[in-house]
Amino acid sequence: MSDPLTPEVSDRICKHMNDDHADAVLLYAKAFGHASDAQAAQMLRIDADGMDLKLEGGSTTDVRIPFDHSLQDSEDAHQTLITMVKQARGAAKS
Repeated sequence: MSDPLTPEVSDRICKHMNDDHADAVLLYAKAFGHASDAQAAQMLRIDADGMDLKLEGGSTTDVRIPFDHSLQDSEDAHQTLITMVKQARGAAKS
């Protein structure tokens, strides 16, 4: 059973993404946050409607990336993040 997207679940997802998938977080920033000059990105928060990232490049800035649907739970978040990274990788290749 999946967890609802509480602040605690958001913290857990963000920690996992930042610790284990920093390359994917940077891809989100570049592909969906239109931050092609970002050199690093950190996921700050995730909620049903989107994710907040802190970008580092020439300067540090925050960006909000909306989802294409309202997330239902942590499993939906997991699947959506996987789909988005596949889309970002595809866009980077073209």
